[in-house]
Amino acid sequence: MRIIKDRQIIEDAWVHLSDEVAPPNGKVTVPFSRWLVERESLLQREGEIGVRLDCQAPEELDVLAPDLPRIQLVMLELPRFADGRAFSIARLLRQRYGFTGEIRAGGDFLYDQMFYLARVGVNAFEYRGPEPLEDALKAFETFSVKYQPAADGTGLIQQRRLSA
Repeated sequence: MRIIKDRQIIEDAWVHLSDEVAPPNGKVTVPFSRWLVERESLLQREGEIGVRLDCQAPEELDVLAPDLPRIQLVMLELPRFADGRAFSIARLLRQRYGFTGEIRAGGDFLYDQMFYLARVGVNAFEYRGPEPLEDALKAFETFSVKYQPAADGTGLIQQRRLSA
């Protein structure tokens, strides 16, 4: 499967496991509920580990926070495009918890939301919308200037004006 990561289209090497599948070595993600039960055994296997958070249960992030240094990917599963909790969770991951790994958006989000998800810290997208991935990359060029600071740390229009 191809995804967008760091504004490039790549082949995804991660495997999303359900609760019943034995974890192979390599890059795997598990639901948060499985992480809670099998944390130590998942960390003992060879390979990277990711945890999928249900954005309808934002309290999962506070429980997961102490484990973030041992996790390489946090996937935000968006159940509906109208649910904004993923934006808050991504920002908290980057700014409050200092998470430097991959934050991936998956599920029901729109092309129009990708620019804003990137601003709050999401750097990978499992986009399933009607646009081809090549066209979806254009979402990051929606606006050329930014008025408010965000987790992406990009320059603001005010800074550009002061330096001119």
